[in-house]
Amino acid sequence: MVENAKNSVKSEEKPAFKKEEVLEKKAPSLLNFLKAGVHFGHHTSRWHPKMAKYIFAKRQGIHVIDLEKTQEGLDKAMDFLGKVAKEGKIILFVGTKSQIKDIVKKYAEKCEMPYIVSRWLGGTFTNFTTIKKQIDKLKAIEKEKKEGGFDKYTKKERSEKNKEIEKLNVFYGGIKDLPGLPDAVLIVDVKHEDIAVAEAQKKRVPIVALVDTNSNPEGIDYIVPANDDAVSSVDLVLGFLVDAINTGK
Repeated sequence: MVENAKNSVKSEEKPAFKKEEVLEKKAPSLLNFLKAGVHFGHHTSRWHPKMAKYIFAKRQGIHVIDLEKTQEGLDKAMDFLGKVAKEGKIILFVGTKSQIKDIVKKYAEKCEMPYIVSRWLGGTFTNFTTIKKQIDKLKAIEKEKKEGGFDKYTKKERSEKNKEIEKLNVFYGGIKDLPGLPDAVLIVDVKHEDIAVAEAQKKRVPIVALVDTNSNPEGIDYIVPANDDAVSSVDLVLGFLVDAINTGK
């Protein structure tokens, strides 16, 4: 079984993580959430009953998320991710929906963590050894190109090699430096990323997630009830979480 990946332990003792440091820099107020549309859930006909305790009201056929619950969940998620980062561990970001994939990638890169934003490949957690072979293949071809190894190929062969690099990077580029299972996974939209959720649960990788009113929150370790479709909402929430990660490092 693949062990959870961990970075090398720092020689110097780090100070205790304090999420208050993040809150002071960018205070998460209810007004912040309202402006970003974090409170907008889905149409009432599409709700998941297990999200009932996170719903504040119904407005014009739409469920309104209880932002106090959002704040509570965000605080807990920030605290957890800050501690994970402080211990030098790895957090995998996952968000493959077209409208939010660029935001997920941006924030993963901001805290130097791996990410999956194209498509979750079945077996990424449950059969990581196979995934690792593809990662190793990508790194080997890129190394060959960097060292001038493509010079021996014909123009057509070089073109094929470059296309192979491009194709492999689509699926594995964000996890090129992932040596094994991560220590936590941060997911945007657990309904859309249901396979990732199932694999994380099977491998007991802690899950932090933005969970909308149409999703099942069961089995999610750190729930941040929030609009997971609007760019402004995802951007705001991920901003808080990444601040916590970077403060914890």
